This record gives sequence, C-alpha cells and structure tokens, in this order.
Amino acid sequence: MTAKIIHEIFGKANLKIVFVIKALSSKAGGAERVMVEVASGLAQRGHQVSVITSDPVGAPSYYPLHPSVHQINLGIGRISAKTSLLDAIKRMFAIRRVVAGSQPDVVVGFMNSTYMLLVFALWGLGQHLVASEHMGCEYYETRPFQRFLLNLMPFTATKIIVITEQVKEKFSPRLRQLMLAIPNPVSFELGSRADLRGNVTLPKILLTVGRFDLQKDQACLIAAFASIAGSVPDWNLRIVGEGVLRCELENQIKALHLEDRIQLCMTTKDIVSEYLNAQLFVCPSLYESFGLVVAEALVHGLPVVGFADCCGINQLIKHNENGLLVTGEDRVKSLATALESLMLNPDERCRLGSASADWLVEEYDIKTILDKWEQLLLASRS
Repeated sequence: MTAKIIHEIFGKANLKIVFVIKALSSKAGGAERVMVEVASGLAQRGHQVSVITSDPVGAPSYYPLHPSVHQINLGIGRISAKTSLLDAIKRMFAIRRVVAGSQPDVVVGFMNSTYMLLVFALWGLGQHLVASEHMGCEYYETRPFQRFLLNLMPFTATKIIVITEQVKEKFSPRLRQLMLAIPNPVSFELGSRADLRGNVTLPKILLTVGRFDLQKDQACLIAAFASIAGSVPDWNLRIVGEGVLRCELENQIKALHLEDRIQLCMTTKDIVSEYLNAQLFVCPSLYESFGLVVAEALVHGLPVVGFADCCGINQLIKHNENGLLVTGEDRVKSLATALESLMLNPDERCRLGSASADWLVEEYDIKTILDKWEQLLLASRS
C-alpha cells in the first residue's frame, strides 16, 4: 500500500511525531544518523516532528536536523557513560511529562536502550509506541534482563521495526508478529565512485567504519592486517569510528608496532569522502542487523570483504561478484588471506567494484524508506 493510498484512507498526512533517542550531540554512529535522516525527511514532508534526547540543554545534533524539527534536550546524566538507575528514572519521568504535554499521534523509540525505557515512561498515557530495533537476536543472548524487557513489547508497542527480514526471522514467533522490516536509508552521491587502483605516489587504503565495540571485531581485522603488512607495504588500514574499545585497539596497534600503518580515525560527517578515498572495504563484524556501511561502500564502487556467517552483510555481499565472503574456523587467517588476494590484485578489485549497485540505490533510497515509515506511522495513528 503506497503512502498516497494511505493518505486517501486516513486523510491528509499531518502527523505529530515524537522521536526519542538517548543522544545526538556526540560523534554518533549509524543508528543516530538514520534517525536524523528519517526525522528530517518526515518533517520535510509536512509532519510535525520533535526529538527528545538526554543531551545537555542547548547542545545541537551532530548530524544536522531539518530546521522545522523541534529538539528537546533533557540534560539528564552523562550521555557518554552507562545510564545509572537514578538517571533512567529521571529520564523516564521527564519524557513522560513532555509526551503528556504534547500529545503526539505516535512516539518512536530509537534503539533498545530508549524504547525499553518508554514502556514505563508512557504507561497509562494511551500513546502509540513504535520501537525501532537496531540489533539482531544475537545481541540478547548474553543480556537476559534486556531480553526480558524485549518480550514485554507485544503488550506495549504498536510495532517493532527491524532492519531486515533476515533479522526478523531469528526472533521468537510472538515477537515476529509485531515486527515490520524497514531498511536503513543508504547515503550516496550519484556518479561518485572510488578509484580502486589508487594513486601510485600515495598509500592505498583498506577502510572499515564502525563503533569500537566487540561486535565489530576490529581486533580481528588489526591482527589480520598485521599478518600481511609485510607483503602489502603500500597499503594502510584506516578504521573510522568511536567507542569504548579505543584504548584497547590503540594498545594492540602499538604492540604490533604498526602506528604508522593503522589509523584510528574519529567519526566524520563527511563519510562519503572516506569511501571515495579508499581502494578496498572490509567489515569484520561478528553480526549486524543491517550492514549500512557495507551498502554505502558498495554504492560508491568499493569491493567489500566480510564474513559469510555475519547476518546483516551476507545478503549485501555477493561472493565473487561485488566482494568476498570469508569462511574458516580461524577468523584472522581467513580474513587475512581474502584481503591479501585483493590488495595484491588491482584488476580483481576493479572487476568486483564494477558490479552494478543500482538495486541498492533503488531499494535503500531515502525516499523509498520514508514512504515505508510514513505508511507505518499513518497506520499506527489509526
């Protein structure tokens, strides 16, 4: 059902939408960027959109919001630290006051740390809650309390948004009944593609992008690069992101004496330039809900190497067509072998990079994704 038909059924779209997320002011990751794009896109379509964060009062969003989006910063707790019980309670009551005062048509909680809090914050207010889940089922295997809260969602939420059908199928049947797959939009610049051969006078770049977290497994990538660094002296590894493991990764790089070959770079708003300046992309993640950076790399003409058992990217990488899917019990050795084969072969990089990404542009274009969000929110209001 298209957004136009939904409008005809429920009247002209004029929704009052409140998005809630922990923080937007810090150098944020993919989920924060997606929320800004969706909230801004809906505002541009004429909806009345507000965003509630726990950021310091007056702090702007790292990724710029549409001018008509009303940003409400609660200024409760340290956004860079794990949320204490006291801060969680304070945020819960503050969110409740804001929502009760504004009476939106629908409230969207972005990421589990937020929408699980909204279960209690919105209790008894009669609000329609849409939960946007950005993790896969694997995330909850070692987090029993969060898994318990997730299982409460059928009693409190109108819908749970997951990123792909592949992710949805791994959850329990009861949760799947409530779930709807809406992919993340993919950022791209039409006609802009990476130079896969690179400049002979400059080091070639092996790029990865993601928060410094165990799930992303940059430690495996660093070890793999170290094992082949001698055979690819004209290559550097560039790791773009932020996170709690920065110090550990820095120490690993120092221990390998590769400070001049491996760069840990801070998150940037101009992520497109990172893709365009690279010659090869790698995603060493253990699991993903959706490989947003993988999709963006492919759209910009980069071949991508990732693991075949990684949910979220193994549907984006087509083995030996637009990249390589790695298998093998020894993750470090298997990854190193695949990377070395492409780093030493520019013709093969160009062959894989020439694969059409039109299907990605069509399926994950921001307009297509906004249509799906608009349909969901209009239906939720009813």
